[in-house]
Parts: sequence; structure tokens; C-alpha cells
Amino acid sequence: MRAWLTTIVARLALDELRARQTRPEDRPSLPEPIFTVDGEQDGPEREALVADSVGLALLVVLDTLTPPERLAFVLHDMFALPFEEIAPIVGRTPVATRQLASRARRRVQRTPPDPEADPAEQRVVVDAFLTAAREGDFDALLEVLDPEVVFRIDRGAHAAAEREPAVVRGAEQAAGYVLTRGRRFARYCRPATVNGSPGLVVMPADRVVGVIGFTVANGRVLELDLVADPKKVHAPGTT
Repeated sequence: MRAWLTTIVARLALDELRARQTRPEDRPSLPEPIFTVDGEQDGPEREALVADSVGLALLVVLDTLTPPERLAFVLHDMFALPFEEIAPIVGRTPVATRQLASRARRRVQRTPPDPEADPAEQRVVVDAFLTAAREGDFDALLEVLDPEVVFRIDRGAHAAAEREPAVVRGAEQAAGYVLTRGRRFARYCRPATVNGSPGLVVMPADRVVGVIGFTVANGRVLELDLVADPKKVHAPGTT
């Protein structure tokens, strides 16, 4: 039964990944964030989700893989399925399936450097970013952003309708985006833990409308991930 269910679910996932690639109107999408607003109590179930969740950076990397590579990697490396069982699902030989997983593994291992381990140091950087955004200080933003920073924005259907960019690269471009499009929301930002690391939530009138995850390395923001899709953003414990 377990093998049958695994095959069915894997084939459904593979079909969905392939269908997503054929729809040009679809924009890159970020995973639903797991977050808690700092200072608010949270139950053990939510803490377990944060502790066990796959890092956002890894999920973004997985989205760059082809559907067969992604499935071979996840089923073998994360669920310990043998290649002989994975091969019929992806329509390859066991040897070819092993090669798919190997290519995916190499790409995953080339992910950006791990965030700094000390959450307190990360929080200092995130707070400096928020202060600069609230004050409209372009130079201060450049100081806190890595020159090669990548800013990913997921606003769902709203972004597509408004032709908003999905990815902004580079410190000057990211700082300009923050000050022109995001400064009016900065005053509503509150410290939060996002996917297990210091981040921010946008909460006008105590309603979460956006979640910002940060990847911090060497005292600067290496990656920003803004999720403002109403289908993905909701307060912990709500649906």
C-alpha cells in the first residue's frame, strides 16, 4: 500500500510540475512561509513545523530543477526510496534516474552560504534594514544589503496584473524597490521569526498582509523573500 500511494502521489506531483512549466502566464512562486510574530505565544505544533521545515533557500533551489530531477532527488535523498522504484515513476532506467538525482544534488549543494548561526546577529542586520527603510535612507540600505543581493517577490495574481517584477537583483536595484514601493509599508512591519530565522511581517490593523524572510551572511542581507500572496499569508493558527 505504501509503495502504491507513493507512486500515485509522485506521479500527480510530476504532472503538476510539468503543467506549471507549460503555463507561461504563471510567475515564479515562493513557498508558504512558516512564521510567528515576536512576542506572541505559539504552540508546540507550530514550533515543530518551524524546526522540521525545509529551508526556504532549498525550496527555491528545488524550483530550478527539472520535474524529473526534482522528483528523483526528493524521493531518494529525502524519503530513501531506491532508484529501482523511482525509475518507473519518472520514465527512466534506474541508471538514468541515479544520474538525475546526482545532477539535482550537485545543484542543491551549490546553494548560497549558510546564514550566520547567531540569531541575535541576524536580528541586528534585519533591524538595520527596517530602520533604513522607514527613514528612506538609500545609503543605509546599501550598507546592509550585499552587492549581489537577490530580492524575490511573490504577490500572486496581483503582481501579474500590475506587471510587477518577480525578482530584483543587486543592492541598488533592491534598495530602490524598497524605497519606491515598500516604504509606505515599513511602518507596519513587526519583528518575526520566519522559517526559523529573524524576519519581518507587515501587519496594518493587526492583519498580516506580507511576510519577509531574510538570508544573512557576513553581516549583510544576501537574500530577501517577500510573500504577499493572500492565499499563502495568514496569521499562525488561522486558515
